[in-house]
Amino acid sequence: MQRVTEARVTVDNEIVGAIDRPGLLILVGVSHTDTPAEAKALAAKVHTLRILENEKSAADVDAPLLVVSQFTLYADTRKGRRPSWNDAAPANTAEPLVQTVVDELRSRGAEVATGRFAAHMHIELVNDGPVTLVIDIDARA
Repeated sequence: MQRVTEARVTVDNEIVGAIDRPGLLILVGVSHTDTPAEAKALAAKVHTLRILENEKSAADVDAPLLVVSQFTLYADTRKGRRPSWNDAAPANTAEPLVQTVVDELRSRGAEVATGRFAAHMHIELVNDGPVTLVIDIDARA
């Protein structure tokens, strides 16, 4: 998750999602063991985490959110020179969970833009701070 002043996603030179004021870019990686409960918990966490100006959350100030799926967050680079993607969930598992994050954010009243699942995307952003956080939700913990 990155605090941004603006961000946009393009696919084939078409803007598919954008936020044009301070908010959050949320890059979502999904593993084989992730669940809908964890997707909902992630949405709640990013929406209420107080990392915006004056220790406010996106929920506090109605900040826009840009949610983008990114399986590469689960790259395993411990061996060799080529990353392994074995820890990333397959598309048929990951896509519904990313959509669950989006749906949960919207149900909380958030303004949510998205990338395009499984597309080659270009993401432009202005990181504010910079502030970048890794949030790992484990509902089993």
